[in-house]
Amino acid sequence: MTIPSSKTVVLGLGNILHSDDGAGARAAERLKDDARLPDNVTVIEGGTLGLELLPDLWDCSDLLVLDAVDVGGPPGTLLRLSGEEVQTLPGSGNVHQLGVADLLVALRLLARRLPQVLLLGIQPESTDWGCTLSPIVEAAIPSLIETALAELYARRHDEVAPL
Repeated sequence: MTIPSSKTVVLGLGNILHSDDGAGARAAERLKDDARLPDNVTVIEGGTLGLELLPDLWDCSDLLVLDAVDVGGPPGTLLRLSGEEVQTLPGSGNVHQLGVADLLVALRLLARRLPQVLLLGIQPESTDWGCTLSPIVEAAIPSLIETALAELYARRHDEVAPL
């Protein structure tokens, strides 16, 4: 079985009906239309699909996840998690709310190959019901997109270094 040398996927996660929880999905929507996106990158607005995303990810070499991550910091703060940091994210423990940690566990068990994973997160202000991002998180989305593009271009120009 031959495995392609490189497949990079950007995955935007989050529930767009819970205000800032949808930040990753909203950022992915915008990134898809960005002319600077490298040609070899697939962007998926994964929303809350959870394990349904496995067929799209099981053979990727690099996975860049965009998501709202509540670490108790100031709203709108960006964070970067890679390697072991990503592996320590807690799972949801609830089959109705499978999150990024659950998806990564499934990838470790079922993937054709284990991708290099980088999570770019944004601290939400509110995850209450609502279809719009809070002003502070909305203002941080362009920085999240710029950071994602910088990571993608760094990977593109240094094929031996993982995300």
